[in-house]
Amino acid sequence: MTGIAKEKYRLAYKTPDFVIEQIDLDISLNETCTQVTATSLVKRQGDHKNSLVLDGEELTLISVLVDKNAVSYRIENNQLCIDNVPDSFELKIETQINPAANSALEGLYKSGNAFCTQCEAEGFRRITYYLDRPDVLARFTTRITADKAAYPILLSNGNRIAAGDNTDGTHWVQWRDPFPKPCYLFALVAGDFDVLKDTFTTKSGRTVQLELFVDKGNLNRSYHAMSSLKKSMAWDEQRFGLEYDLDIYMIVAVDFFNMGAMENKGLNIFNAKFVLANSESATDTDYFDIERVIGHEYFHNWTGNRITCRDWFQLSLKEGLTVFRDQEFSSDLGSRAINRIRNVKIIRGPQFAEDAGPMSHPIRPDVVMEMNNFYTLTVYEKGSEVIRMLHTILGEERFQAGMRLYVSRHDGQAVTCDDFVQAMQDASGIDLTRFRQWYAQSGTPVLNVTDEFDAANQKYILHVKQHTPPTADQKEKSVLHIPLSLALYDQKGGYLGDQYDQVINICQDQQSIEFNGMTEKPVVALLQDFSAPVKLEFDYADQDLLVLMQHSRSAFTRWDAAQTLLNKYIRMNVERVRNLQKPELPAALVDVFAEILRDQTLDKSLIAEMMRIPSETSMAELFDEIDVDAIHEVRCFIEQSIATQLHDVFVEVYQQNKTIQYQLTQTDIAKRDLVSVCLAYIALNGNEADQQIVSAHFHSADNMTDVLAAMQAAKQGQLPVLQEMMHAFEAKWQHDGLVMDNWFRLQATSPAADCLDVVKSLLKHPSFSMQNPNRLRALIGTFSAANPYRFHAIDGSGYTFLREMLDELNHSNPQVASRLITPLLQFKRFDPTRQSLMKQELKRLSARPDLSRDLFEKVSKALAQ
Repeated sequence: MTGIAKEKYRLAYKTPDFVIEQIDLDISLNETCTQVTATSLVKRQGDHKNSLVLDGEELTLISVLVDKNAVSYRIENNQLCIDNVPDSFELKIETQINPAANSALEGLYKSGNAFCTQCEAEGFRRITYYLDRPDVLARFTTRITADKAAYPILLSNGNRIAAGDNTDGTHWVQWRDPFPKPCYLFALVAGDFDVLKDTFTTKSGRTVQLELFVDKGNLNRSYHAMSSLKKSMAWDEQRFGLEYDLDIYMIVAVDFFNMGAMENKGLNIFNAKFVLANSESATDTDYFDIERVIGHEYFHNWTGNRITCRDWFQLSLKEGLTVFRDQEFSSDLGSRAINRIRNVKIIRGPQFAEDAGPMSHPIRPDVVMEMNNFYTLTVYEKGSEVIRMLHTILGEERFQAGMRLYVSRHDGQAVTCDDFVQAMQDASGIDLTRFRQWYAQSGTPVLNVTDEFDAANQKYILHVKQHTPPTADQKEKSVLHIPLSLALYDQKGGYLGDQYDQVINICQDQQSIEFNGMTEKPVVALLQDFSAPVKLEFDYADQDLLVLMQHSRSAFTRWDAAQTLLNKYIRMNVERVRNLQKPELPAALVDVFAEILRDQTLDKSLIAEMMRIPSETSMAELFDEIDVDAIHEVRCFIEQSIATQLHDVFVEVYQQNKTIQYQLTQTDIAKRDLVSVCLAYIALNGNEADQQIVSAHFHSADNMTDVLAAMQAAKQGQLPVLQEMMHAFEAKWQHDGLVMDNWFRLQATSPAADCLDVVKSLLKHPSFSMQNPNRLRALIGTFSAANPYRFHAIDGSGYTFLREMLDELNHSNPQVASRLITPLLQFKRFDPTRQSLMKQELKRLSARPDLSRDLFEKVSKALAQ
């Protein structure tokens, strides 16, 4: 195994022995030999005589000076140790690095023809020796020197303070960030870009320069990103009262990036997929994601940068809170219900699966081996649900009071999750002692609810029990503070009033809730808006779910009732298929779907979401043991049954909602969403007229959303016209990697028997690169995570393929390899044959003596199950 894999413990935290108050970086860029001189003002912290220990990886050390004098030092386990240093001194370290050879894309590396950085979580140690931990906050000044012809634009954090030309054809620029920051927020970019410029006037009247840098020729695809940035800045002022603090805000789009984006102070570096868009090359989802991610990174300026994490165990402090803020941003600007539905799908699908797997951890982990492995759905998405529960319990006014106290109390500090909750408790006056357990406890809680109706006394009573099943990391579980939102309706769907629409705080293992004045048994809507990230057990009658689907005042509840009803029949039919019986779908359910399709009062996107059958991956979370083949058969049956019985309705709704000319409005986005769903169902019938509809949709499309809707429909229906579409798409877009990712994803999710052979052949496609994380995710990641029927082929060929890809990525990009391995980790949830085959591939990885720390942690935990 490469490096030393040692577990780190949250409770072992110690304040740093030394702090760095200021650092001056002088970086002379060269593709293979970049010179870095770091001059720091270092102070001892506390009464001790410990050595100064600095982190560093993949560095060539040239010299070390303390107060301008050479000193002895030693390098042990990727750390530079200097004994007998003064209490306060100047430290000057010269190193050399090789950005061109840095395929891990951590630290300073080449992205195409540009230099860029990624320092979170522990990438700065690949640039120079440093106290690479988030609780060391220093003021950075950065001087960058590079060839002027090749790299005319030189960027770093803060404000530009000086620049000049040298006689050898190089030039230099100096930047100063006035705000102390941890080194993970350091950024540097050098290249030749087109730049889009704009300004934003803050609420206090300050003018902020906005600059967005993109590859040459992509300026026409950057306007939406700039608009999104300005919306984000305005929204954060309006909703949270938070104003931007520097003179300039810069965003750079790069092609080679392990993450989505990085919130470096004043200089955000983005994966190009979250910046570049026009209607011809990007889908409505791409537009939404750009707005969301730009908002997320901007919101980090306060929740992450001005107030940062004491240690990496506290990662959810900044990420959970900022995901909540970006979700609220998207909800305020768009459809709150649709945004909530899409966020909940992530929790109920892959996040619940993470809870149930070998890498289960709380949103604030207690033990970490490789920090990169904890940028997880649990920390981010479940972390945001924990913040949302706080918002639900406190209400908007008290939550905002808590935010104001948190900011005023901790601005400029590196703090903990406990500090955040304490601010919320102090500002609201609400005791959050039990609520804090959400930060410490892993797993998915279960709310088991039963009801009884006392007609004689006109009482309706709900009995609620909570428990959290044991997880890989924790066997004993505690009672949680769970906000349960509910509402009551009569048997015909009539709303019984606000007095029966409330949030109940479930703080005991068993609780009962009593409602008086009930002349008939009501229909209860439980866990409205998914008020807590829990699994709900309640024996709903089909008729009650149909009432909620048609009459609930909450769009989310309507969708959730449809999902609950579908899940009942998914479970029933999987059992039937296992017993060699034919699956069934009740006519009443199909009839309600027909009514929903034709309902002119509903949001078109809500109709689309209600008509979508859960994915096979989501369906798998309904079962302790995953029967891949039965789940696939049942999903195909349900989809085909609805497509056949409602064919004419789908054609009718398709024709009514097809847009003529592309517009990026909420109304048109919703229409295209519904049209895409209708087209997919139409294609499943596959007759000549239906094929003509799909083909005509492709050829008449003036935007990428409609193009991909036609291709996706043709793929699902396995229509002959698909090959013509694929060839036309490839011919047009083969030189645009981001757009070609859609082409790769389509083929990686094919239900066809030769899917794996096609995926293997695409590894040699000119548009594919094993060095580009976007390509890896689009092809290999999509096949293994989003095509379970073909990935989990009973011969184990999918497992062997993924393991071979991980072998190749083990050294070149261990961080991406560690993300791609996820589908192999939960082998214990499959049948004995698949379990054995998956375990065999994990053992092959484990046997590698040079296995990366990233993979070692996950493989070892999986095999220890």
